[in-house]
Amino acid sequence: MKILILGAGKMGTFLTDCLCMKHEVALFETDPHRLRFVFNTQRFTKLEEIRTFQPEICINAVTLKYTISAFESVFPYLPKSCILSDIASVKTGLQAFYQQTGHRYVSTHPMFGPTFANLSDLSTQSAIIIAESDHMGKAFFKDFYGSLKLHIFEYTFEEHDETIAYSLSIPFVSSLVFAAVMKHQEAPGTTFKKHLAVARGLLSEDDYLLSEILFNPHTAGQIDAIKEQMTLLQDIIEKKDTTRMQRFLTKVRENIG
Repeated sequence: MKILILGAGKMGTFLTDCLCMKHEVALFETDPHRLRFVFNTQRFTKLEEIRTFQPEICINAVTLKYTISAFESVFPYLPKSCILSDIASVKTGLQAFYQQTGHRYVSTHPMFGPTFANLSDLSTQSAIIIAESDHMGKAFFKDFYGSLKLHIFEYTFEEHDETIAYSLSIPFVSSLVFAAVMKHQEAPGTTFKKHLAVARGLLSEDDYLLSEILFNPHTAGQIDAIKEQMTLLQDIIEKKDTTRMQRFLTKVRENIG
């Protein structure tokens, strides 16, 4: 298959590396310096080159902020038969956008990133494929993600954003609050250092990506749940209530299995 990938960032180059051995791949990036280490792949820096390539699928891997504008910039150079694809971590607004393009589409979300994941072994990681996507597009990504040994789940657009509000927003908020109140420690404990490593990894991500994940319409409800539990825990601590603390810890241990 002829595959065009937009954006030579972390995920764009990762997808290129994974796909270029079995498919004819082209990577479009306006900054030529980011294409220096790409192999077995056509390197495009001009939109007109896309017209000549005639891709069968266009995978948009640019920063979330520019997902729709990147699609709009390449539309005049894509065949009408080209399947549009995104890997955005928040899908709000994408379904309506796709429906007015006239193109078939497949929306997915690899539930890992180069910051934390071991890219040489993704067998413990997951990917979501959006149920409303085109049948052929879904088949392509099921085969591709399966080859990476990812656990594949199929959710609707709405179910995806609900899941992301839980699985990403809660740890993001927790890490940001930790970082917001932390002070430098001369002799940090093991738990502190682990939390610090997670917070530093999170804050190495693009600001707009973090913002958009937290601006997910379902995030506020998850923050309310965090606040409720924080209030409960604060009350237990202030009253030094050993019995309630034991019940709280028992419940927490049950939650994490």
